[in-house]
Amino acid sequence: MIFLDAAATTPVRREVLEAMWPYLTGEFGNPSSHHSLGEAAADALSGARATVAKSLGCRPGEITFTSGGTEADNLAVKGIALARRAADPALNRVVISAIEHPAVEESALYLQRVHGFEVDVVPVDRHGVVTPEALQAVLGPETALVSIMYANNEIGTVQPVRQLAEVAAEYGVPFHADAVQAAGWLPIAVKELGVDAMSISGHKLGAPKGSGVLYAKGRLRLEPLVHGGGQERGRRSGTENVAGAVALATALTLAHSGQSGRVSELRDAFIRSVLEAVPGAVLTGHPSQRLPSVASFCFPGTSGESVLLELERLGVVCSSGSACAAGSDAPSPVLLALGIEPEVAHTAVRFSFDSTVTSAELEQAAEAVAAAVGSVQGLGRR
Repeated sequence: MIFLDAAATTPVRREVLEAMWPYLTGEFGNPSSHHSLGEAAADALSGARATVAKSLGCRPGEITFTSGGTEADNLAVKGIALARRAADPALNRVVISAIEHPAVEESALYLQRVHGFEVDVVPVDRHGVVTPEALQAVLGPETALVSIMYANNEIGTVQPVRQLAEVAAEYGVPFHADAVQAAGWLPIAVKELGVDAMSISGHKLGAPKGSGVLYAKGRLRLEPLVHGGGQERGRRSGTENVAGAVALATALTLAHSGQSGRVSELRDAFIRSVLEAVPGAVLTGHPSQRLPSVASFCFPGTSGESVLLELERLGVVCSSGSACAAGSDAPSPVLLALGIEPEVAHTAVRFSFDSTVTSAELEQAAEAVAAAVGSVQGLGRR
């Protein structure tokens, strides 16, 4: 089997498993406990926090461990917006892009539905890019937060985060970036990006599912979503997942291994092969300003789900888009936002790679794509 669905999840790396194993076994203490087992767990948690902070170029106190990217996004969007409006009731608008992950979009809609916020949606161009001009057009004195993802999970388009954050800063508005797909592939130093908050998920990096991080700038007020014992500096109560924190910190360190350039070259060769072998195939997302790890296509005249089934029969595992939307019959909102017609959006297939992908695997996958699409199109003509 050739696994090309790394944007959905990645296998746990052996080094990560070995690093976290002691805290699942003998060193099982609660980091809030004042005895040797608890102190050992607290030391491990502190070390993991320092490691993540070093990777992001921030202070350890600006790191909050969460259960994953979804919780980190929720905490950022709801927590920042609610805290800012509590300080100034005039701040009642939240800005997101038209292609945000559901964790951000649904958090914004929750604020609208339950707390009376207005949600301003910034359009994207045909490649899925938010321009600084488009963002500036929706900002105003009532904006509490801007949340725009660093790199899209379906089409791979990378946003000009630095420029967008600068626009938000001109209006005095905090900028949050969902970096779940970007971490491990793109620079994530928060000061260089200019972001005030950023979300990361462990299972996209070779850590287990259930581990995540929110960076929030030191003086940024944040209303907690989970109340209790005041762990994580009061931002996220609950006994910390020490093993998960150690795993994420280890995976984040290992992810910066210089594979982006190699994988980008393999991705480009794969894209060329598919476009040459499949007449009418359409690459979605920006042709060059995209993640090294994502190649996404529409195959007009087919059914994306049928192509997926045929590809799996041929030994290639991939997806039709976001794993969080699996089971939905509706066309992808991301593709519709790019101006792609619904009947074409239904033909989407996404291929996403981890850092171990090889040229031979992608060559074999490209041949399988041509065969699968041809088979589905042939069945459709009967």
